[in-house]
Amino acid sequence: MILSQPLLDITLKRLCQEIIENHDRLADSVILGLQPRGVFLSDRLVKMLEQQLGKKVLYGQLDATFYRDDFRRRDSPLTPNATKVPFVIENKKVILIDDVLSSGRTVRAALDAMQAFGRPAKVELLCLIDRSYNRDLPIQPDYVGQKVNTLESQKVLVEWAEQSPIGDNIWLMN
Repeated sequence: MILSQPLLDITLKRLCQEIIENHDRLADSVILGLQPRGVFLSDRLVKMLEQQLGKKVLYGQLDATFYRDDFRRRDSPLTPNATKVPFVIENKKVILIDDVLSSGRTVRAALDAMQAFGRPAKVELLCLIDRSYNRDLPIQPDYVGQKVNTLESQKVLVEWAEQSPIGDNIWLMN
């Protein structure tokens, strides 16, 4: 087990504080949760930020399925998720959120998908788990919950209470 409930709560609070410190009450900033699993993390962070700031945060959900470089190379077709970005990101600071950063390919696809909603002034990446030794692309997170050194054969499994009867847990699986 990498993270369990008490430590996860502390980690999420720390990530919120880092965002608040770097984004001047999120005045010119928006949050985009990456579908599908980054949305569970971004939903929680947005709720926490709204409580701390006492205001609504611009929040959307972005699906990058059709922008993936392996979209047509798979044996079975990928199922896209909903994209819900009810605002323009032109000249905004975007905080892109995903649960696990591994190869960087999903983030690259998200950067391409984001262009349909405008050209951001800046893009920052927040991930709960950074699998630091599995990168295919030179992409690094700006905000990290925890850095984990993994073998290529290992997988990080994130279980959210919204999906799992056993609650919030993050596991390193062989």
